[in-house]
Amino acid sequence: MNLKRTAIVAAVAASLALTGTAFAGGVTYKDGDNYVKVGGRIQLQYVISDPAGGSSTDMLWFRRFRPYIEGSTHTGWAGKFQFDLGKAEDGNEVAVKDAYMQYKGFDNVKLTIGNAKSTFSREALTSSKKQQLVERTFVGDHNYGSLDRTTGLHVTGHNDDKNIEWAAQFAVAAVDPDQNKLDFDSVANDAADWNQGFVVGARVDFHPFGQLKKSQGDFKGEQKATIGLGAFTWSNDGDNNSYDGVGGTPSVSKADVDQVTGIEVSAAYRNAGFSVDAQYNSFEADTVDATRTGGIYQNGTTTLTHYAVEGGYMVLPETLEVVAGYQVQDADGYATEWARTSVGLNYFVEGHDIKFQLTHRMGEGKDGATGPGGELDETFLQAQFVF
Repeated sequence: MNLKRTAIVAAVAASLALTGTAFAGGVTYKDGDNYVKVGGRIQLQYVISDPAGGSSTDMLWFRRFRPYIEGSTHTGWAGKFQFDLGKAEDGNEVAVKDAYMQYKGFDNVKLTIGNAKSTFSREALTSSKKQQLVERTFVGDHNYGSLDRTTGLHVTGHNDDKNIEWAAQFAVAAVDPDQNKLDFDSVANDAADWNQGFVVGARVDFHPFGQLKKSQGDFKGEQKATIGLGAFTWSNDGDNNSYDGVGGTPSVSKADVDQVTGIEVSAAYRNAGFSVDAQYNSFEADTVDATRTGGIYQNGTTTLTHYAVEGGYMVLPETLEVVAGYQVQDADGYATEWARTSVGLNYFVEGHDIKFQLTHRMGEGKDGATGPGGELDETFLQAQFVF
């Protein structure tokens, strides 16, 4: 942004400051129907990795450093952009997250055009700032099949009581061709060797005791529950096959992905300070090279499955939560299942807005490897501030 534009934005914010109102997750400046909302999240994380038979390593970094601006000058319309400075490395200083325009003029329906969260995986759709464990489990990790943000048309809606919610998308998504993962990424941050393709998906969620928002932990002590179903299909458009396509450069670790189909079943329950989330995902994925064997693939195909259960209990209401989780992933190319067990504590100063988290994760069978080579313990300590 040049100096002139910076000055204009600063002047607009200053002129609206007298009508500013603070809400959870942002500060809104209003002038009639027009508004500007600014906010962000800071997650400072310290990680210790301790592989069996190897040397432990540690790292202190900004896991997420995301400011955003949302606003409108036209009734029924809104726009938002959010970027992440925490992933800055080498020449990549900014990662685009949300970047969309949205129409809210219909009853119970929103149309979103641009880069936004997909329809797949309840855990992936739950904001990183509202997770119980410091890091998402397999079922919400875009490195292992769950969609990252996609670019295109997104439609979301609900009935009048909000106990039934639905969503659909018609968009474009990218896959980072790593044979050890099924790594979906947003084309808004396209890399030279990513496979691009079209994705179609949909989901529906049913809340028998009233709407249960996508946020983990039980702060209100009210009985809530949800059951969700989701599915998508992605197909490589053939424009960028760097390794296995015509003219591609063969690689022992990179595998161009031809198509992926994913299915999700998820559920959650909240009551009396207790919370639990459970989810199962299954993906059918094929590589462009039908003979590819390695990583998660055998003879150019894999069925990648995972499930996770995580929960917690507020031992001090709205202040201290004990959490635990268990997750498993399996693939055709694995010699054994990859299992991870987590335990931890969350200390809330101001709900999810200001909190401190400790998660210890014990892993066996990493990347399907047997024996000590697949054992990895990790400890995560994270401080979070959201405004």
